[in-house]
Amino acid sequence: MNKLHAIAMLCGAIVVTSAARYWSTPARAQAAPPSPPAIVVNTVVPVVRDVPVLLRANGTVTPTSVVDVHAQTTSTVKHVHIREGQFVKEGQLLFSLDDRAERAGVERAQAQVMRDEAALAGLEQRYRRSVELLDKQFIAITAVDTLRSEVDAARALLRADQAALRAVQVGASYNAIRAPMAGRVGAITVYPGSLVQVSTLLATVARLDPIAVAFTLPESNVGELLAAQQRGAVTVEANKRTGKLSFIDNSVDPAAGAIRVKASFENGDAGMWPGQYVDARVAVRTLRDAVVIPQAAMITSPTGSFVYVVGPDQTVKQVAVKRLHTFGSSAAVTGLAGSETIVTEGKQNLKPGARIKAGQG
Repeated sequence: MNKLHAIAMLCGAIVVTSAARYWSTPARAQAAPPSPPAIVVNTVVPVVRDVPVLLRANGTVTPTSVVDVHAQTTSTVKHVHIREGQFVKEGQLLFSLDDRAERAGVERAQAQVMRDEAALAGLEQRYRRSVELLDKQFIAITAVDTLRSEVDAARALLRADQAALRAVQVGASYNAIRAPMAGRVGAITVYPGSLVQVSTLLATVARLDPIAVAFTLPESNVGELLAAQQRGAVTVEANKRTGKLSFIDNSVDPAAGAIRVKASFENGDAGMWPGQYVDARVAVRTLRDAVVIPQAAMITSPTGSFVYVVGPDQTVKQVAVKRLHTFGSSAAVTGLAGSETIVTEGKQNLKPGARIKAGQG
């Protein structure tokens, strides 16, 4: 009897255990699924700083001015006082022409003036004596009037001959050809003994200090370029130098859709040379305390641009931003305070509310 009781108890335990296993399986199946793993991304904190708004263009270095040196008379070159490529000062003697005929003309005109001066002095003396004789009633007044007319005629003749002398002296000065400005001499095309005429090019002189950089900007930039000029001097950078905007053309080229612009640079060391191509950057304005982020952090959608901002719980949300200015790989934007942490890499795998594991961008 005891054996039957033990067997019955054993069978009951087996049944209870099987039932427990049967009913516990659905309970485990109804448990909550595990959380998805955090997405690994790179993040960065924006930088708040002043950002200059720069317009960029390819420019060409050009002399401030270039003068073609010509003779003003037909003559023969007597001396060449300069070398090709030499820097000269304003008024420095460049060429001397044969001036023998002109010197003779000057001497002849000077002699004529001296003769007129002597003749006038004699007439003035005779006139003074005649006035004294008239006071004593030794001569008639008509004789005094005649002498006075002769004195006036002699004075007029002297003035005419003095003017003729100055004209001859001006003509003689054309034989000394001087630098019209300070600059660098180009190629010299004549030598001593060369016959030159008014049309003959002797040399060129180019002013290299200051020097100019010429470039064009799209017509869409004309408004902000003019506004910047009205606010004061506009800074231009080129060839690691800083200059000032000096010229904006008075019209836009309709064919190219661009406007011509020039900037002036100090060039005492001749570090900028005519004909060079340079990258010109015009600072039209400055964005004060702008929020700067990498352009890689921005996502463009049909409704605008946004970035993913990381919250305190390491989840992300979309924040709309507006691009103010781009430069290099960065952009100045609105919509952020500047203290947020934003995602730069891995954003293609994100959606609002996603949990991230941030690295450093």
